[in-house]
Amino acid sequence: MLNKGGLPGIIRGLPFYKPLKTYFIMKKLYTIFAILIMAFAVTTITSCDDDENIAYNLAGVWRGNMYMQSEYNGRVYKASYSVLAFDKDPYRYAKGTGYWIDYYSNAPWDYYSSRIDWQVYNGEIQIYSRKEGVTYYISRYNMDDYYFTGYIDDGRNTQYFELTKTSSPDWGDYDWNGYDWDDDYYYAPAMPKAKGNNQAQMPVRSVSPKE
Repeated sequence: MLNKGGLPGIIRGLPFYKPLKTYFIMKKLYTIFAILIMAFAVTTITSCDDDENIAYNLAGVWRGNMYMQSEYNGRVYKASYSVLAFDKDPYRYAKGTGYWIDYYSNAPWDYYSSRIDWQVYNGEIQIYSRKEGVTYYISRYNMDDYYFTGYIDDGRNTQYFELTKTSSPDWGDYDWNGYDWDDDYYYAPAMPKAKGNNQAQMPVRSVSPKE
């Protein structure tokens, strides 16, 4: 007498049906899992390639307005313009070092400079300024061989910036003497010193808030 389910019912009634069904289910799940792993790997590789390309294009010297400011003795002074030098480390992936100098025309000092460590991570440019121990994040940017615009964030304020490349390793005229600079702020006139301290007080740098 045939099973009420016909041939499919007979097959389901066989003793090896359940193990066989489990095998095919597991095989299907394994295939799906393998596809997901491959897709993730491809995405990761693509992201890493993008980071390296961004870092490669970032290398060089950029000049423009980063809308930075420094607070000193209860007053806030806005930088006239900034110069950033990105030296790519050939032995580290999408990373490097360099300098960041803000120039002032209305402050008791002429410039504020700091060594930087930078990296590109998932498209985001992260710049660590050793002088003030702050990491700045650059996102939503556009960058080609000559122009670099976007948004910089110091964790408190966000500003839109515009930079122009003035020198690049690819141009054959890359000449950055940043290593002649120290992490400092050069005072044009003599600056008052804190009581009981032989060193002049240090300005506090940050991104200017939006007006």
